[in-house]
Amino acid sequence: MIRENLRNIAIIAHVDHGKTTLVDEMLKQGGVFRENQAVADRVMDSNDIERERGITILAKNTAVMYKDTKINIIDTPGHADFGGEVERVLSMVDGVILLVDAAEGPMPQTRFVLSKALEMGHKIIIVVNKIDRPDARLDEIADEVQLLLLDLDADDEQLESPILYCSGRAGTASLDKDKEGEDLTPLFETILSYIQAPEGEENAPFQMLVSSIDYNDYVGRIAVGRIQRGSVKVGQQVTVVNANDEGKHYNAKIVSLAQMEGLNQVNSETATVGDIVVLSGIADITIGDTICAPEAPEAIPFTHISEPTMEMTFAVNDSPFAGREGKYVTSRQLRERLFKELLRDVSLRVTETENTDAFSVAGRGEMHLSILVENMRREGYELSVSTPRVLYKTIDGKLCEPQERLVVDVPEECVGTVMEKMGTRKGELQSMQPQGNRTRLEFLIPSRGLFGYKSEFLTNTRGEGIMSSVFDSYIPYKGEIPRRSTGSLISHETGEAVTYGLYNAQERGTLFIGAGVPVYEGMVVGMSPKAEDLVVNVCKRKHLTNTRASGSDDALRLVPPRVMSLEDCLEFLADDELLEVTPESLRIRKRVLDNVQRAKQRGKKA
Repeated sequence: MIRENLRNIAIIAHVDHGKTTLVDEMLKQGGVFRENQAVADRVMDSNDIERERGITILAKNTAVMYKDTKINIIDTPGHADFGGEVERVLSMVDGVILLVDAAEGPMPQTRFVLSKALEMGHKIIIVVNKIDRPDARLDEIADEVQLLLLDLDADDEQLESPILYCSGRAGTASLDKDKEGEDLTPLFETILSYIQAPEGEENAPFQMLVSSIDYNDYVGRIAVGRIQRGSVKVGQQVTVVNANDEGKHYNAKIVSLAQMEGLNQVNSETATVGDIVVLSGIADITIGDTICAPEAPEAIPFTHISEPTMEMTFAVNDSPFAGREGKYVTSRQLRERLFKELLRDVSLRVTETENTDAFSVAGRGEMHLSILVENMRREGYELSVSTPRVLYKTIDGKLCEPQERLVVDVPEECVGTVMEKMGTRKGELQSMQPQGNRTRLEFLIPSRGLFGYKSEFLTNTRGEGIMSSVFDSYIPYKGEIPRRSTGSLISHETGEAVTYGLYNAQERGTLFIGAGVPVYEGMVVGMSPKAEDLVVNVCKRKHLTNTRASGSDDALRLVPPRVMSLEDCLEFLADDELLEVTPESLRIRKRVLDNVQRAKQRGKKA
């Protein structure tokens, strides 16, 4: 059976190349919204953090009608740290739209997601987006994409993929780069003519691979996947074949069945081969499981998800201010939350440590783990996290570490500085391409070498540089890499920071706090330009005498403190420091809070 009235596609691209904006226009022109309906920009980015940061974190599916054909569209994340989301949803589609920025061209994440799509044999539609940019390079971009396809060993049919020229913001598409389109009709027509319709045996026993999991407090776990074979209806008895243990299977019943129409899930009684459906009623379902008819329990092979390359320790907050701001503070609550996250995120790993209050959490990168910390923080959790560290492997008897492919786009005058910094961080230059008054550099660099580099990079390029990286491979260990050239300013005692104490401390470095902020002994209150740590007394008050008036403090001028975001804090952390995360505060602290104890330990090491 061939479902001519159905197409399943995913949109893949590097971060910020305009996937979600293009999906907005496809929804508008597909008749999902009324003409006078007020629609938010990037309507698919439904998560608060996604809207704030302007990035897609979770893969989401929607559907539009074009003529008499239903097109299921999956909007995928563009950031390399969320590659696990892309890898598992590609099994639900028959083709992909590869979106490439008309000025930036193919970037590291473009290479990563495209290689996954080619491995699965998917048909590719190349869309050059943002053609209305003044610095667009349409001819060169098409050539760069062709070279990338050749480099990734695409077959002859994939090399002949159609190329369209789009403006996602304006909602136009054209097959001719010299002629601007009027709407997205050329894109819809290309999807119908080039992407093959789903096919399968409608009368065979039911079979579906679970590619995504959602959770609802009312119905429990919700399975999302594409029907590979047969059909399903509400109330049907099914057998679930476990992904991790192929011999293990159990029976269940389909309680509800829904399909996407526009942005909404619409309940339906039945669904057949090729449909992307949302099922509830199976308590212990997980990603990679196969739901089958009881008479034919056969597992569908699940796509191998790339392994994590970085880990952090999540532990119960044990600082002097613990329990003041958070709602969930115990190790039991922390454990439940981390293991619940495993249900949705297949590229995350959580392992228990010898310490019952700490858990080792491994992910794809700093962004991947920081989004988890931010989500937990907003839910009311209080915890402490360690500095990120890479996961080593022993390959052929050699210690190996993960390596990233880094692409930076910088003004010409900053090239020397960036290359010098890359040299100290063991980066190897792979290519250098001038682009007008800017230069694109590509490096292979150990993942460790990128820790704490982003803020330094923005300073070196005066905020004009663009950098992005993606995991490349494991390489033999490259030796020591300096993590941080600065030290910390550490609070001398517990109390409240006052203007007089801060005024004296700000001469030693850059402060992170202002007056009136509670501090405790061992808490990091600023950054020292020198490599060693300095203890400062920010709680020190001016002693009053007959000749000293308390009001003279008003004349002291404080430099505004540097406000640190969660990513900034994780970049700044040294190996002997922890980040205390609460719903209201981020505090960097030393592992050993007592200043005397810390000095003794340092003396022993020396």
